[in-house]
Amino acid sequence: MKNYDVQSIELNVSCQKAFDLIVDPAQLPSWTQAFASIEPGRAVMRTPEGEVEVGLDVVSSPDCGSVDWHMTFPNGDVAIAYSRLVENGKGRCIYSFILLPPPVPLEQLEGALDEQSRTLTEELGKLKTILEYHD
Repeated sequence: MKNYDVQSIELNVSCQKAFDLIVDPAQLPSWTQAFASIEPGRAVMRTPEGEVEVGLDVVSSPDCGSVDWHMTFPNGDVAIAYSRLVENGKGRCIYSFILLPPPVPLEQLEGALDEQSRTLTEELGKLKTILEYHD
């Protein structure tokens, strides 16, 4: 069973423009389905079992183009979402995202990554639309 998914999308904007939006936690609800709301250092996430408040830390490097989200669940489990932006010519970049399974018991894992993968595809499309067609 594959326990990860890697997806990417080309964005017709500069790495800096994409980075500025992606690194801003307040923007997460605009392009992701997982986050219902964001406050400094905290987020309310939507899960199959309902909403849950998590700690949220953004670890980023503009020089490397990396933006990672560290989410700490109430039981102490930590999930990390890894992503990176790479220039692909003038005014274009590639955004890649490594999706790992959620921190749930093995018996709940079946199908969870596949569902998250489908959701990520939709989210990357939404991010592209926001960056390329809205100012």
